Formats: sequence, structure tokens, C-alpha cells
Amino acid sequence: MSENCLFCGIVAGTIPSEQVASNDRAIAFMDINPATRGHLLVIPREHATDLRESAPEDLIAATLLAQSMVSRVIDRLDADGANLLSCIGAAAWQSVFHTHLHVIPRYLDDPLKLPWQPSSGDMDSIAATAQELR
Repeated sequence: MSENCLFCGIVAGTIPSEQVASNDRAIAFMDINPATRGHLLVIPREHATDLRESAPEDLIAATLLAQSMVSRVIDRLDADGANLLSCIGAAAWQSVFHTHLHVIPRYLDDPLKLPWQPSSGDMDSIAATAQELR
């Protein structure tokens, strides 16, 4: 637990939240800055800055809880789909430095537009980058 971490305060119960589900290693609660109706956050109870530092057991528990939350928002909120997003580092929009997954319900008429607009990439560059990652 990190004493200055907002999400650790939610885990400890010292910061209020609208918790909707939990398991022994993770909790799911409503995002107070929702991108769409039903936007949830799923966090491991144990503090880690991002998924690179999280224990595998915590990531498994959080991912399984996120999976159930995706089903729940689609079934109960009539969402047409969902985005599952993990932001790692400030350059990737991480604003709370405690591992978390965004479960963002998507609706055909919602206004949410992510900054990335897919377009064809250069296949030679893609192959070269793949080689760097092998």
C-alpha cells in the first residue's frame, strides 16, 4: 500500500468509491470521470505502479474481474461493445500510478473517439520493428 495513492485509499476504504464487484485480489469500481455510461476501473488490491510491476497473481485476478465486468456492462447496460485499456506511463495517459484497467462500455451512438485512427502502416518498418522485438 502506498500512502499517497488514490487507489490504495479506495482499497483501504478511506476514499469513497462506488464499488461494483471484487475478488480476493482485485476490485472494480466506477470511474468518476467516465468516458461513457458504465465506465469502470479494475485494480489489484496490492499497490504496483503499473502492470510491469504487478505480481502475476494480481494481474490474473484483475483480468478475470475485468472480463466479468465487460460481460456485465454489455448484458446489463445494453452496451454494444467495450474497450479494455491499460495506460502505462504519463505519455500513455496514466494519471493514477497504481495498476488499473479501464472497462469502457461502447455504444453505437457514443461520442468517444480515441486519438488513434487506424491506417495502413509501412510493412518494411513493421517487419523491422518486429525483428527488434524478437
